[in-house]
Amino acid sequence: MRSITTQTVALLFSVIVSCSEAGLGQQSSNSVAIPPADPLAEARRLINAGQFEKSEESIHTYLRDHGNSADAHFLLGYVLFHEKKAKESLAEFTAGAAIRRPDTTELKTVAADYVLLGDFSDADKWYSEITSEKPDDVDTWYLLGRTKYNEGRYDEAASSFQRALVLRPQYVEAENNLGLCWHELNDLDRAKAAFQTAIDWQGKTPTDSQPYLNLGTLLVDQSDFNAALANLSEAVALSPENPKIHEELAGAYDGQNNLPKAQAELERAVGLAPNSSSLHFKLANLYRKEGMRDKARQEFEVCAKLNSTHSSTETPNPFLPGSTKQ
Repeated sequence: MRSITTQTVALLFSVIVSCSEAGLGQQSSNSVAIPPADPLAEARRLINAGQFEKSEESIHTYLRDHGNSADAHFLLGYVLFHEKKAKESLAEFTAGAAIRRPDTTELKTVAADYVLLGDFSDADKWYSEITSEKPDDVDTWYLLGRTKYNEGRYDEAASSFQRALVLRPQYVEAENNLGLCWHELNDLDRAKAAFQTAIDWQGKTPTDSQPYLNLGTLLVDQSDFNAALANLSEAVALSPENPKIHEELAGAYDGQNNLPKAQAELERAVGLAPNSSSLHFKLANLYRKEGMRDKARQEFEVCAKLNSTHSSTETPNPFLPGSTKQ
């Protein structure tokens, strides 16, 4: 939970989409109303239906005869963002910006494109611009906090999350991310309190596993394995397909010297993330600790192969708010 990786970019993408779907696909408030027969109206209908490739075709058709339409360029930029074509999306926003300045809704997509490209500095620039123009935009404060966190600017990230919490009290994701900031700033008591608060706010029917995962991970680091197990067990119940949770749960069992359960959790994690060399390495060491030499050797070989071909990935931590408890 500490590194800046493609995994965090993927997490940000899911958050950006969830924060933006209510507005980014809609017509700009600065735009002239378009007749229903206009191809852009059809493009928006296709966007709302999740048919982005067809929407892209419709907008390209419109642009052949209306190349000076900023709305069309910006809408195409939005579609390309959803298709994870960040460079192409930015090119469309550049073309549209030569005609008129994007509004704050459109600038959210510009910032999001830079997130996808891993250019957190430029993403910070545009999210900051939006919060300057719309200081009550809670979702942008949250995304700005995530961006600053990935820049390693943890104090500023904490301030952004705190602003989001003022605007939206009991904002679970913001409180959880505030805890991550305190953790990076080595204020572990405040981190623990923030994670616990994010858990408490969910009440008796929690849906977000991330605070449980983060609190459990912190407790494993502090060798408080009983408390860690309680939180990580809840996390895995909420997000059973999340390999990161199984990895941390294995660490808690290992800390209690419950090697069979640690083994089961690591094997589950490897099954969910077979390209993570670190998981194979941990499983190999556990097999060796249990005296399973052949299995240990096999896992070390897989680990070496992944590392030699540069195909290894970190242990994924899917962002799954709203998943049902199983």
